[in-house]
Amino acid sequence: MTRRLPARLIGLIVAAVALVAVLILSIGFGARFLSIGEVWAGLTDPASPYYRIVHDMRLPRTLLGLMVGMALGLAGAIMQALTRNPLADPGLLGINAGASAGVASAAVFLGVGTFYGYIWFALLGAAVVTALVYAVGGGRSATPARLALAGAALNATLYSYVSATLLSDSQAIEKVRFWTAGSLASADFATVVRLLPFIGAGLIVALAVARPLNALSLGDDAARALGARPAVIRTAVIVAVTLLCGGATAACGPIVFIGLLVPHLVRPFTGPDLRWMLPYTAVLAPVLLLGSDVLGRVLGSPGELQVGTVTAVLGGPLFIYLVRAAK
Repeated sequence: MTRRLPARLIGLIVAAVALVAVLILSIGFGARFLSIGEVWAGLTDPASPYYRIVHDMRLPRTLLGLMVGMALGLAGAIMQALTRNPLADPGLLGINAGASAGVASAAVFLGVGTFYGYIWFALLGAAVVTALVYAVGGGRSATPARLALAGAALNATLYSYVSATLLSDSQAIEKVRFWTAGSLASADFATVVRLLPFIGAGLIVALAVARPLNALSLGDDAARALGARPAVIRTAVIVAVTLLCGGATAACGPIVFIGLLVPHLVRPFTGPDLRWMLPYTAVLAPVLLLGSDVLGRVLGSPGELQVGTVTAVLGGPLFIYLVRAAK
């Protein structure tokens, strides 16, 4: 254990360095590439010709990607721990679809067109679907297969509802056109500031349940013997997932595979201990999301590919591999 501790710390430092590098790339890439010196000048010097480019467009986009990546990665990690399902993911279990259904309903039937209006409906949709998937999947006796089936059924139903709802209103489609593809392109500081309390609260709850979730993985009786309260832990996880997924989906639209892939990537380095897995996930999930966003800008130049499209293309083959490996 004493030998593994420095290795984990070193790994976390390396992950943090990778995150800083991706943050710089995210600010640097765009219609005009900015060097590291130009990025620094744009961040610190109001007289720089790059100041407005950085502060008005690229910095908000990068900060939003950082927050959303953390949110989706942590949500996936704690869902996998709670359900003991290595394939659990906010997208695959229908939670992102629930948030999307809430936003689509608000846009079409209530005329909502702002992030602050979307987020409450996204949170409601995410909460309802999280509880429903867990209940339909069997509750305390839920199995990975039942949870996956319940999530897949709800996912298909809700996305069909979202498509039908948006197609019935051309003005609503225009409002949420980029949002439906999963995009960071419309980011601004107002969205970042309004999203921060929800992601921050979800982050705190997720990190707070790391130790009791470790105990719960041993079973309810063992968890109680160790002083944990299973019902409280499950409720806390549902609250955290609702805040993280609802906020992220309201801001950027449905982005898949981040919550599935990153916990699998970090588990060989951290083991099953969530006290290490969650910090690693919080650092590396934004690396994957922002890296995909930068890749979409490079491949789609002079336009761009939406980040939700890129993560879906990258995540699909790995998901197939994980399903086959789980047999």
